Amino acid sequence: MAIVIQLDELLHARRMTLTELAARVDITVANLSILKTGKAKAIRFSTLEAVCAVLQCQPGDLLAFDPTQPPQE
Repeated sequence: MAIVIQLDELLHARRMTLTELAARVDITVANLSILKTGKAKAIRFSTLEAVCAVLQCQPGDLLAFDPTQPPQE
């Protein structure tokens, strides 16, 4: 997928686990895991907003475009 999710890097930088983020954002660990692995086909703005608020980041810190990656079908 050409959109790269940088959640692992942000969690590591904040010394936070996926489980802790899930609890703070009020989303299941399974759904966050799907996002983290790049398997998500969409993300709600409300979820993106909550993740950014908890991680104190901008959406661009979480999402990146890598044109060398093949598009997801």
